[in-house]
Amino acid sequence: MILDLTEVKVECEELNEVEEDHQYQRPQKIITGEKSKRTGANKPPFICPQCGKCFTLKVNADLKRHLQTHSGEKPFSCPHCGKSFTRKESLENHIRIHTGEKPFTCLLCSKSFIRKGHFKNHMRVHSGERPFTCHECGKSFTQATILKNHQHSHSGERPFLGYLKEHQQIHTAEKAHMCSVCGNSFSRAKYLKEHRKVHTGEKPYKCSHCAKSFSQSGNLKIHERVHTGEKPHRCPPCGRSFVTSSALLSHRRKCRQKLS
Repeated sequence: MILDLTEVKVECEELNEVEEDHQYQRPQKIITGEKSKRTGANKPPFICPQCGKCFTLKVNADLKRHLQTHSGEKPFSCPHCGKSFTRKESLENHIRIHTGEKPFTCLLCSKSFIRKGHFKNHMRVHSGERPFTCHECGKSFTQATILKNHQHSHSGERPFLGYLKEHQQIHTAEKAHMCSVCGNSFSRAKYLKEHRKVHTGEKPYKCSHCAKSFSQSGNLKIHERVHTGEKPHRCPPCGRSFVTSSALLSHRRKCRQKLS
């Protein structure tokens, strides 16, 4: 079975947000091996039988959600594009991609976010807070996921071989995912999934400013800059800014010729 590693990454990110809540926001409720009044045992009452991960007394629902990551069960489906999720909160976050809603706004710089977890991580940029500390070397990080990745440098573990294999396809030009309609091939499953919308005519990504719809979220993002006036791609030599990276590249060729 071929895995879409982008979807795996999203699922991991969703699970990490739950873990951060219980590791950082409510550490006093985490069971640390003390005798539990409910179980009378010297171990946490809720343990995942698949991977051994432990959960606190009052978050049994989190264990249930966690088990779905092993079973592959995704009971919450998007009404716009049909994509499914293990958690209701994850579906709500995903739907905002279609609606353009960004309910979490930073009061310091006005930047807005779709996900609460991304907003929390952003706020640490302003506060300088680094609540996740490595017990091996004492180095601190803004996110639990960054700490986990850092800890591999101590353990020698290499958990990202799947991502490495996917990356190597860029160099080998291997395109294992073929469209059954036109025969075009793609290096990633997600690219094939996006391509299929060309044949189906599906346009699930709707502009929040006008009635236009798009088959790909990236095209919607670029289109919305027409409404917002955002030009994030800047030419360092002359200071001009552009809506897309391709427009910047085209300009820089001309800019270099003028400077030379």
